[in-house]
Amino acid sequence: MADTVWTLDSSDGALTVTTGVAGPAAAMGHRLTIAMAWQATVRWAGEPVSMELSVDVGSLEVLRGEGGVKGLTSPEKALARSNALKTLGANRFPHITFRSDQITKTDGGYRLSGTLEIHGKAREHVVDLRVDDLGDNWRMSCDAVVRHSDFGLKPYSMMLGAMKVADEVAVSFSAERAK
Repeated sequence: MADTVWTLDSSDGALTVTTGVAGPAAAMGHRLTIAMAWQATVRWAGEPVSMELSVDVGSLEVLRGEGGVKGLTSPEKALARSNALKTLGANRFPHITFRSDQITKTDGGYRLSGTLEIHGKAREHVVDLRVDDLGDNWRMSCDAVVRHSDFGLKPYSMMLGAMKVADEVAVSFSAERAK
């Protein structure tokens, strides 16, 4: 069977990151929901055999903040974006990538074993991708946890570390593709 290549991007779905807040003053901080632009290429030979996802770090947009003493204002969203871009070293490392050439079928979709690269540091990572048949479309989705410390990143902190972004962030992905 000839190889088929799927190309998907942000117009097909969403990739969001949700941060937590840590430290003695954590109740004062906002848990942020961040969106980022992405593009993925999936190569098929009857079944998916490889995939590559690239995330544009500079596209980072703070959608909302939950918790905190008061609501997150537009200037605070801009400051949070600036701090996140600094933490990720966006000028030097403009993309986050996940590559997998070990894809295994599971009951609900596929297990993608591969390499996640953030801030120039690569780590082995496994993602369980759910695939739902919607009739005319396929919906692909997954949730994963990524730790700043695994990639040599120092989460943003303030008040001498009494309030800081938690080490673990939750990543959610969902996209649809016509059959």
